[in-house]
Amino acid sequence: MGLVNAISDTNDKAAAASQEFLKKSQAYYKLKIFQQLTLTVSMLLKLLIMGGLVFVGMVLGAIGLALYIGNVLENPSLGFVCVGIAFLILAIVVYCFKKMITNTITKKLSETFFD
Repeated sequence: MGLVNAISDTNDKAAAASQEFLKKSQAYYKLKIFQQLTLTVSMLLKLLIMGGLVFVGMVLGAIGLALYIGNVLENPSLGFVCVGIAFLILAIVVYCFKKMITNTITKKLSETFFD
């Protein structure tokens, strides 16, 4: 009977240890999810704020540059056309490097989320 009692005690200890492990794992994953959610929300909020400010700055800068070029060329329409062409060239350059940009962003985000 001593052997049966020892096995029973060992089983009870193993069951208690596994229950404790499950509770700790659940708590860990809750904290990890909260951390990832917080990082994601803060990153999106920063991106929204910075993106909005950069967008407004670029719009105002583009208008100012177009007016300046229009004054230099003595034709306001040509100034806006020149700035429009510059933006098209910039868009083509970004399109050509889109794979590199995607890879860089993926590497940065994977470092943040899978540390």
